[in-house]
Amino acid sequence: MRLPGFGPAEQRRLRDARVLVVGAGGLGAPVLSYLTGVGVGHLTVLDADRVDESNLHRQVIHATAEIGEPKAESAARRMRALDPAVHVTPLTQTLTVDNALDIIAGHDLVLDGTDNFPTRYLVSDACEILDVPLVWGSILAYAGQVSVFDAAGGSGVTYRDVHPVPPRPGEVPSCAEAGVLGMLCGVIGSTMALEAVKVLTGVGEDLRGRIALFDALTMTWAQLPVRRDPSRAPVTELEDLTLTCGLPGADAGDAREISAREALKRQRDGALLVDVREAEEVAGGMVAGARHLPLGEITEDPAAQQELAGAILYCAAGKRSAAAQKMLAGVGIEVLSVADGYPALVAAGAD
Repeated sequence: MRLPGFGPAEQRRLRDARVLVVGAGGLGAPVLSYLTGVGVGHLTVLDADRVDESNLHRQVIHATAEIGEPKAESAARRMRALDPAVHVTPLTQTLTVDNALDIIAGHDLVLDGTDNFPTRYLVSDACEILDVPLVWGSILAYAGQVSVFDAAGGSGVTYRDVHPVPPRPGEVPSCAEAGVLGMLCGVIGSTMALEAVKVLTGVGEDLRGRIALFDALTMTWAQLPVRRDPSRAPVTELEDLTLTCGLPGADAGDAREISAREALKRQRDGALLVDVREAEEVAGGMVAGARHLPLGEITEDPAAQQELAGAILYCAAGKRSAAAQKMLAGVGIEVLSVADGYPALVAAGAD
């Protein structure tokens, strides 16, 4: 590589670097491709999900032949094909409060390309405790954001300075629920990779203290200055936000789910169908005869929802209703969750 200010010393820093990428999806695809291509020597890929056909329009590191395969392993194979000299370690477990510090320790840099708040807070908190810089990216619909968070021994900005209070379940939809323009993943993911190279080599000025905001509809970038909250105490231990922040935990597969067709049959037989989406989502349509109860109201006091016993919950894609099902089960209230949510109910013939 021949660039002014980017010589053998910078290339050696990349070769010697150990980088963890959390998420091998829409943002992870360009991040992993470009970090491999630029010569980062050691890359760890963490993703517990499997390749799905619905992912392929935006997660371009995977192909149809990998459908059903763990994303971390699929991505690792592509990376090795691109550069066999790169040391790639695929991890297929879920990042949790129990393993986050062990996984992140020993890396020089972390990139977070996940699309849920519990993992974002967990990654940022673990990086703050370990004093490891973090490149963060976020996308939704036609907009994206990128920044570099670095606790810097207690003086720098982290994700908690930008978002001090985690959103309640359902307040912010995921990409799977709200949608995202596939090419946006390339724009934001490539920017994350560029920031990673700048952090690792010291070339240029990275985004510490700034958030870059991208609007795909107008093709414009803006910058938002950010600073550490002087009243915020440093993070010293990890917090599990999988229930209070609206996403099922690592054992989400234990949720009691039924198909949309079965849910409608049971509704006709007298079962209560409950829509746990937010008001703005319900305004676009809901199942006739269903009751609207936003997930945030359930999480405020799950034990007070005794009237939901035996009900069937649904949301936009099945994740929030599964979280509610597990939360209610924890206080002795048995309900069911509709797999794949409202779209599946409509496809099954819901009015």
